[in-house]
Formats: sequence, structure tokens, C-alpha cells
Amino acid sequence: MQLRYNYRVHPTPGQRRSLAQAFGCARVVFNDGLRARREARAAGLPYVKDTDLQKQVITTAKHTGERAWLADVSSVVLVQSLRDLHTAYRNFFSSVTGRRKGPKIAPPRFKSKRDNRQSVRFTANGFSLRDNGRLYVARIGDLEVRWSRPLPAAPTSVTVTRDAADRYWASFVVDTEPQIIEDLDFGGDLDSETGIDLGLTHFAVLSDGKKIDAPKFLRQAERRFKRMQKALSRCAEGSNNRAKVRRKVARQHARVADRRRDWHHRESTRLVRDNQALYVEDLAVKGLARTSLAKSVHDAGWSQFLAMLEYKTIRHGRYFGRIGRFEPTSQVCSACGIKDGPKPLSVREWACGDCGTVHDRDVNAARNILAAGRTDRLNASQSAGKTRAPVPAPRVEAGTHPDRHVPVAGIQVL
Repeated sequence: MQLRYNYRVHPTPGQRRSLAQAFGCARVVFNDGLRARREARAAGLPYVKDTDLQKQVITTAKHTGERAWLADVSSVVLVQSLRDLHTAYRNFFSSVTGRRKGPKIAPPRFKSKRDNRQSVRFTANGFSLRDNGRLYVARIGDLEVRWSRPLPAAPTSVTVTRDAADRYWASFVVDTEPQIIEDLDFGGDLDSETGIDLGLTHFAVLSDGKKIDAPKFLRQAERRFKRMQKALSRCAEGSNNRAKVRRKVARQHARVADRRRDWHHRESTRLVRDNQALYVEDLAVKGLARTSLAKSVHDAGWSQFLAMLEYKTIRHGRYFGRIGRFEPTSQVCSACGIKDGPKPLSVREWACGDCGTVHDRDVNAARNILAAGRTDRLNASQSAGKTRAPVPAPRVEAGTHPDRHVPVAGIQVL
């Protein structure tokens, strides 16, 4: 499997100028290629092939007076920029035709020099690792890298990035083998599996009743942000003082994002090591981010956390499952399985009208997520094994009302 390893890079002032030139040339080539394809489409001409486009916006452009400075940077940067354009078009076409799952992908758009993030990518023939620990990049020189950990294998490509906080990073793509960790053994029961209910008051609630408090890094830094934003609003547009304050604000946002990412890594690693299978709910994060809870939703960073859980379970040989977002996890009693109806968010505890069990709203939802995830995994394993026997109706127990769901203990996984 392919993994990315990010390291901080400290270029010299001369290397910063060379990188800025490389960023600009890659951006110009990308925009020229996009403009050429848009003009061809407007004129009714066929789609411009990659080889023809490369000759037009790189090879031929270098011999013109307007684009002669493209020869001052490595050709690897320019070719990779066109490959990014090709990937953007391919993703767009796959989304339009329905071959790509998930939300619709918009067509590629022009890049701006005012973008907060600038990057260039080098393949194996455009960079090398020195014996002294420095990273050699074509037409840039030897970059000082802050090696926080060694690379597990030789990298296949590297992307040099400058973020909004004026920090430089080197992102290596490495082909690694999965690191399967030992399976958990709890005497044959299913205690090594857990359901996770994500929230805002508590970041995550597990099906065993454990609650992980939300760190709320952005909320903690709100007062500092308000003070810095006031100082930024007082600066004149385009002034040097405004640029200095803007970088301070960007560094503060980067610090909050780094703290959140580090916390996500620690918690996701702990969950993967302590559980054989993890089940979560497929949340509509984009929709929730357009509500009055937008700031808290962004501060929680659910999407980033779930992405970490997913790739870490694959890497370490665990199981990761998502249940549908329309599962009534907050409406069903996890003890008897009856559907008790919707409840407002202000209701944090409720008693089942059938069995009388008093539930914590989040713990009950986590247990229902665990039950639904086990059922989906069971049905998937039976389908993969081409089992002709009919699969029993999920979460319906014999001798009970059809609207009642099977409790957690009533489901067995093959």
C-alpha cells in the first residue's frame, strides 16, 4: 500500500526564490493547458490529447518570448503539472458518467498565485536523498529536512509544498507492506469489536460506555483569534503590516490544525490497537457544516478522524465498517430492539417505553451502530461466499414484533 510521509523543510532564501519560481511555472503551465482545452471545446474541436498538449504548452512555449522562462525550472515540474490537469479531467468525467462514487466532482478551474497553498511534485528522476540527510531537488538544490522518523522504503515521488503559514513541507510517497498486528483474543466473544458514535459534547462515545471528551482546539483559541483578527482589520489593504499580521493569523490556524491532527492520530491509533473491528456511522459532514453548528463541526474534524481510522485498519489488518446515515440509531432501544421514535437533541437520556431501560442517548446509539455494523458485515461475508441460503432479515428476532430490532447480543458474526 502507498503511504505519505510529511517532513518539515527549511530552504535558504535563494532556494525560496527558486521554489517560488517553480510554483509559478507549474501554475502557468496548468492554466495554459486548461485554457487550451476550453478553447478547443468552445471551437467544437476534439479533446486535446496529453501528448499534444505537452508539446503545445511546454515544448513549443519554451521557444517563445512570452514563455521562455519556463526553461529555468525542471521539466519534471511542468510535466507533473499537466498530469494533475489530466487527473482533474479524468475525475470530472468519471463523476459525470457515474463511474466515480461519492459527491459530484466539478471541472478543473484556473489556479491563482494568491492561493494559500502552492506545490510542485517531482518524480524519481527529479530528486534524490543525500547521504548527509539532505533532499536534492532538481534546479533547487539540497534542502534541509527535519527528519522526525526514517522512511520505511525508497520514495517514488516527493511533493514540496508551501502553506499559508509560510512553512515548507516535503511529502514522500512510499510503497510499504501492511503491518499486521496480532489479533485480539477475548475468549471467543465479540468484546474486541466496538461501535463509535461521534458527537460534539463528547467527541466519540464507544459501545462499551466509554466517552472521549472533545478537545475543542479551535474554541480554546477563539479569544486569541478575535484579537488577531481585529489587528488585521485595522491594517490597510496591500500594506506590509497587513501581510505580517496575515501570516501571524495563518500560523495560529496552522498551530490549531496541527494540534487537532496530532490528537486524531493518537486516538485513532489507540482505537485500532485495542479493537479488532470498528463500526462508525456515515455522517453527512458537509451538510452539518452548513448549519448553526458549523464551527463546532469543523473544530471536531470528523472526516479527518474517520479517514485515519480507515487507512490504519487496512494497514494493521483490522476491520472498518460504515453503516448508513439513515439508520435510526437514536430511536431504537439497544436492549429490546423496539423503535421508540425520534427525539430532539436536548434529550440526552430516555427510558424505553417497552422494557423500561434507561438509556444514555450516545451510548445507546453506539450500541446500535455496533449491531448494524455486525449485521452488514455478516451479510457481506455471506454474499462474498456465494451463499444461496436466504439471509435472515437484519435485526429482527423471532417471536418479537417486526418493528423491533435485535439487541446487540443477538447477532453473531461468521
